[in-house]
Amino acid sequence: MGKIRRGNFIFVSWEGDHPPRHVHVYRDGKLVVKWDLEHNRAMKGRATQQILGYIEDLRNEGRL
Repeated sequence: MGKIRRGNFIFVSWEGDHPPRHVHVYRDGKLVVKWDLEHNRAMKGRATQQILGYIEDLRNEGRL
């Protein structure tokens, strides 16, 4: 996937990164949440409803 900007957030994931499959979400250069895509839960930080909506959109688009 690489980097994708949605709103004020940057979503970053890498192919071949360690399991579980996850995405890092940044705002203003700082990590907001590291989200476990396999179990739908935060690994680090806290996800807002807005972030969860963006993650769902990116999944529906096949980008996550």
